[in-house]
Amino acid sequence: MLRRIAVLDAPSNLGLRPPTPTSVPGCGKAPGALRDQGLLPRLRARDAGCLTPPRYDAGDWRPGDGVCHAREIADYSAALADRIGAIIDRGEFPVVLGGDCSILLGSALAMHRLGEAVGGRIGLVFVDGHSDFRHPGNASYVGAAAGEDLALVTGRGQADLAGIEGRRPYFRDVDVVVLGIRAQDEYRLDLQAAGIITRPVPALRAEGAARTAQWAHEQLADCAGYWVHVDVDVLDPAVMPAVDAPDPGGIAFAELEILLAGLVDTPHCLGVELTVFDPDYDPDGAYAAEIVNTVVSGLRPVTAPGSAPSRLRAERTPASTPTPGPRRSTDQFGPPDSPAPVDHGQVHDGAASGADVADGGPADYDLADDDLGGSGVSTETTRPATATGGPAA
Repeated sequence: MLRRIAVLDAPSNLGLRPPTPTSVPGCGKAPGALRDQGLLPRLRARDAGCLTPPRYDAGDWRPGDGVCHAREIADYSAALADRIGAIIDRGEFPVVLGGDCSILLGSALAMHRLGEAVGGRIGLVFVDGHSDFRHPGNASYVGAAAGEDLALVTGRGQADLAGIEGRRPYFRDVDVVVLGIRAQDEYRLDLQAAGIITRPVPALRAEGAARTAQWAHEQLADCAGYWVHVDVDVLDPAVMPAVDAPDPGGIAFAELEILLAGLVDTPHCLGVELTVFDPDYDPDGAYAAEIVNTVVSGLRPVTAPGSAPSRLRAERTPASTPTPGPRRSTDQFGPPDSPAPVDHGQVHDGAASGADVADGGPADYDLADDDLGGSGVSTETTRPATATGGPAA
């Protein structure tokens, strides 16, 4: 049975600091840039529209004032949760296009509501170049929600964001898997202390993207499902500089494709969000094209013939919340137990680590067609000179 994808734009930039005193973050332009590269027809997706965010206006905010735009982010998160929930209720697979990482609060709220409805817990696979785990317990002040989103959705931080609708936390620490942060992430020890299981880039690369994806959903086997957050700054800035805080030591497009395909190739996966791509640093659209190629190939298991529907559609009757089963050590900053190379055979024709991603299927909405595969023809792009992003979230 096919799972129809529904693409929803969430172009909020409210969670980032301004790149300069007189400008605003450009990630709000990302959904349009990705649509311009043919994302929807290539996914054969339903257009679920756009949830327009409030105006970006930091006003007279100063460090120590709490999270900037907090009220606006809270209101936007509740509305975004409504839209995501409506997509899932239609039996569709939501793909949410950010925007910055503060949109995770809306996704998290939707997942908490869903978990309550089915009597189970929903997990989170957090694929990001940074832990986004800043909170009042480990920092002198907070301010940019896009640098604090993982802390907020696990119940840390100011209550108006960490406990919308009185739901706190949206995800339990034991139900979160973090993939792709850098080995020397500022808050890596805080993650370990919290018991949040983690695979930084060196361990992910040593184990292989396919095995890492399998490992991630093994960790969340006790959950009724999980959400996938992908910040494109998980990619190395040598191949993806069009983000607000590029950080060396990331993964390649081919690895992200394999990882994404493995994470969505199960009825456990309830949806995906994509964040932080900034078209202001992509004047000729080359990086947008790379992202679209990767997403189209990575999401192919969702629409492949025989793909199972979300298991939550069969679990709408309340049930007791399962007790978490045994999990592997949260200390994943050393080498994994059983290293395995990246299996580039799982990537489209002609792809390898760091290579360009093959073009997806034809721009065709005919879901009766049994062949949802792509053409296998590589699309070569000429990258512009490496840009530098704005300040970190």
